[in-house]
Amino acid sequence: MKNFLHSGRVLLLDMASTVFFLVLYSLTHSLALSVALGIALGVAQIGWEVVRGKPIDALQWVSLVAVLASGTATLVTNDPRFVMIKLSVIYAIVGVVMCKRGWMDRYLPPEAMIYVPDLGITFGYIWAGMMFFTAVVNGVVAMSVSFGTWAAFMSAFGIATKMGLFLIQFTVMRVIGYRRGRAQASAGAVAGSAA
Repeated sequence: MKNFLHSGRVLLLDMASTVFFLVLYSLTHSLALSVALGIALGVAQIGWEVVRGKPIDALQWVSLVAVLASGTATLVTNDPRFVMIKLSVIYAIVGVVMCKRGWMDRYLPPEAMIYVPDLGITFGYIWAGMMFFTAVVNGVVAMSVSFGTWAAFMSAFGIATKMGLFLIQFTVMRVIGYRRGRAQASAGAVAGSAA
């Protein structure tokens, strides 16, 4: 359970500014306020890591730049369609960054790095594929519906797909890691008794 909570916490922190924007917009219907506070949260998160002397992962930097760029453009143009389509660009950029082998290592607990590092790499590519798929879905939805409908749909879709994949990944890695750990322990016991 500790590993699940650790992984979930890191994922939620990375998604915080986006989730915050969508929740705030659904409550206030103020695009400017939601964007400004979403930007502020993204900057504050990176600033907090810098102050603590923690290394900033490439995905965190990409997320911050994407939030700053899309948020600033939305505030300057006051055009919600820009934010709607810009989300597809952001998802595509994040997908490209996720194509880097081993990007997921920061999200994995130490036990996973011992027993299932190969699955971390595989799921890293699956996450990248989901980002590209979400970019396409967002583009289709953005061109078809109003801003309010888009915001509600993409909020639900984004959270559901990310949490769904997170739960699948956690379960698969946990089950296979447990099996590999038991097999390794059994092999060690057999080798020990043979000696």
